[in-house]
Amino acid sequence: MRALISVYNKEGIVEFAKELRELGWEIIASRGTAKILRKAKVKTKEVEEINGFPPIFGGRLKTISPKIEGALLFDRKNKKHQKEAKKFGIEPIDMVVCNFYPPEKGIDIGGPTMARAAAKNYKYVIVIVDPKDYPRVIDFLKRKGKVPLSFRLKLARKVFLKTARYDRAILEFIGNK
Repeated sequence: MRALISVYNKEGIVEFAKELRELGWEIIASRGTAKILRKAKVKTKEVEEINGFPPIFGGRLKTISPKIEGALLFDRKNKKHQKEAKKFGIEPIDMVVCNFYPPEKGIDIGGPTMARAAAKNYKYVIVIVDPKDYPRVIDFLKRKGKVPLSFRLKLARKVFLKTARYDRAILEFIGNK
């Protein structure tokens, strides 16, 4: 199982990542998040190790690539999707943990893109955009070995609500310029 973590708000992320590692999860993280996790001795791969290129354009592009979005979007039960994933070297990512930086710091494109892709594929991918959900997800994983579909759907709904509010905040921010 692989989790991709890319968070602006680092609250609770080290503890959450440590718990995931103890449960056998592989951690992939964006550069800033990876630095924090490694400092806390959490074994972590950087996104660039997966997608094959470093952050570019001053960090504007780091998580959007077929190796990332494809890993989130492909239907795990669809034979054609499985063949395509294998053909292009796309390995599944089973969880996305991200939150977005405030519009006044820059408009986040990668975070919402990953969150929406994971939410679209909630049957196979757990998506967390609220640090308050970390304990519940860990509890499910410890007790049941998986997060129930009903809770995955709840998390996916949170994503679409969060991205809608984020888009509104962006509109308000750029509308005031």
